[in-house]
Amino acid sequence: MTTKLSAKDIKTLKMGAIGAVVILLFVFGSKWRDSWGQARTKRSELDAKLDAIDVDKARQAGLAALVPVFEMPRPEDEQKFLFRDKLTEQLSKAGIRNDPLQLQPARKSSQPGYKLLLVKCTAKCRFPQALDFLARLNENPYLVGIEEFRIKVDPKKREEVDLEFTASTLAK
Repeated sequence: MTTKLSAKDIKTLKMGAIGAVVILLFVFGSKWRDSWGQARTKRSELDAKLDAIDVDKARQAGLAALVPVFEMPRPEDEQKFLFRDKLTEQLSKAGIRNDPLQLQPARKSSQPGYKLLLVKCTAKCRFPQALDFLARLNENPYLVGIEEFRIKVDPKKREEVDLEFTASTLAK
């Protein structure tokens, strides 16, 4: 049985359909709006972090200069010569007259899989030269640490000091 709908019934059905669509849009639209707001907040936080990380080239170069240079340890035969040569170069740059560097026997390192190589140095220099050498010692990419360091002032020549130190590096 087919019944004809009146104009009033058609208008009511149209209003009901529009209402249902509005309700669905409101439910899903509000959820979408909330997730969109969270995404925008997260994006602004990430942008702020990126802006904090992004520094100008001069400041970046200054920060890089503060970080000591380090080369990964190589096999013992190769590492001891690289370390000794770089240490000799640094001593000569500072103007320090030194006796030949003495390679000490390798020790077991606290780092598993590596050996600790020691180089002993005795030298004569002026005190400012020793300070200059110490200030630039972190530029040595093979240096791990200073194990021993002594400065003795010569009582006859107060401007000269005897410098003795033992430096270490790691080797495979």
